Amino acid sequence: MKILVADRQLVRPGDCLAVLEEAAPQELKRYPEKHIYVLGGRVYSDVLGVVYIEDKDVNVIPLESIYYPRKDDLVIGVVNGVGITAWSVDIRAPYKAVLPGSDVIEGFNPIMHNLRNYLDVGDFILAKIAVFDRSRDPVLTMKGKGLGKIVDGVVVEVKPSKVARLVGRKGSMYNILTSTSGCDITIAQNGYVWLKCRDEHTTKVLIQAIRLIESKAHMRGLTEEVRGFLESKLGGSK
Repeated sequence: MKILVADRQLVRPGDCLAVLEEAAPQELKRYPEKHIYVLGGRVYSDVLGVVYIEDKDVNVIPLESIYYPRKDDLVIGVVNGVGITAWSVDIRAPYKAVLPGSDVIEGFNPIMHNLRNYLDVGDFILAKIAVFDRSRDPVLTMKGKGLGKIVDGVVVEVKPSKVARLVGRKGSMYNILTSTSGCDITIAQNGYVWLKCRDEHTTKVLIQAIRLIESKAHMRGLTEEVRGFLESKLGGSK
């Protein structure tokens, strides 16, 4: 397969990504999990998104589900790799993030310290983007108030494009979510929301409210609709 695009390149629906050099069927064949289709021996994107190439396998990540890192952004990540000197962290970006061992362990020495004793694959962390300039993968830090390993509560995934609507103008939607539910809510820029509520029922109702915001993000009057929904389910401010 001859690839015609670069890794992490922005593409539109219908853009040709690659040419199949081996014999290929001429009829249309779709690969929805990769957001591509093959027609006439050529591979095309079926969404607006970013190309992801690995071992000559081409995928497209839809743009609305992608987070683009910026320095000082608050993010929630999932540890997906443990090295000798750093952790690899999935922050839902086209780039893997790196959390150095020296950021977490005082006096870090890779000979003495096993990183798995501090964070392991699957752990959620709350961090900030310390360094990112597109010439290297984002570097994270957990130094700061409230940052660190997430050990309680529930982490909910939303589309990064909907984060601004969850916050609302001047924090209006966020204030309704917190004041009406009584929960501690942390909204990360990469589309993760950390909820700490007093009971399971409140958590479930709050997640329903978040899904309501996601599905109706474009509609007017949503703030009051969400307020009414929460008050009907939880009985008003807590």
